[in-house]
Amino acid sequence: MSVRKLKPVTPGQRFRVVNGFDAITTDKPEKSLLAPLKKSGGRNSQGKMTIRQRGGGHKRRYRVIDFKRDKQGVSAVVESIQYDPNRTGFIALLKYADGEKRYIIAQNGLEVGQELNSGSNVAPEIGNALPISEIPLGTIISCIELRPGQGAVMARSAGTFAQLMAKDGKFVTVKMPSGETRLILSTCMATIGAISNSDHQLLVSGKAGRSRWLGRRPRTRPVAMNPVDHPMGGGEGRASGGHPRSRNGIPAKGYRTRTRTKKTNKYILERRKK
Repeated sequence: MSVRKLKPVTPGQRFRVVNGFDAITTDKPEKSLLAPLKKSGGRNSQGKMTIRQRGGGHKRRYRVIDFKRDKQGVSAVVESIQYDPNRTGFIALLKYADGEKRYIIAQNGLEVGQELNSGSNVAPEIGNALPISEIPLGTIISCIELRPGQGAVMARSAGTFAQLMAKDGKFVTVKMPSGETRLILSTCMATIGAISNSDHQLLVSGKAGRSRWLGRRPRTRPVAMNPVDHPMGGGEGRASGGHPRSRNGIPAKGYRTRTRTKKTNKYILERRKK
């Protein structure tokens, strides 16, 4: 992975840092794995705006990703590494021995021509998916299930990974990307390796227009609003808004919003670092 700093030939490119896309091998997606993607503009099914600062953006098509890796016992070859506009990490196109093609989230170090497998009794090599109970301790993993058969829900964004810390009975202890340590059923699947495009955090957009291309609209600072519009609004002159909070009054920056009586609290051994 690499990033490129552009020459400042325009004001928008003066501070811009772009991805080198060294790992990308093709710019044409697999047509059979594309699906339409409709924009909501932050509106729900009733047409009411439930999320602010959303709208516009470039038209996209969804890449159907195999999060379950349930095609077991059939080996696959990596045909290409591709860019996906719907996520931060890159994706890999697999071609199975029976001719079927599927997309998966690409791990760091995955190469074209590499053979991948999923299921029990599979070697713990980069890109292979297997039950956590069969993964050696200390291994870097990603695309983790929380319920068997659910499909990957944890550690899916660019550069993220978790680490397998311990095994005890039907549970394993995993240190998550946030720093949280939690128990996960040992029958859940996980993929070996960290997610690709680890340099994503180094990118700099360079101008406001790039945010518009991504579907993000301008955001007004709460302290610039009136008291009727936001709890942090009002005041004389450049008075700041006191304690940071959301529009409906819920404090931010350190305030815990997780329910104390949530049933899954017993699986969290150590909370994420503040």
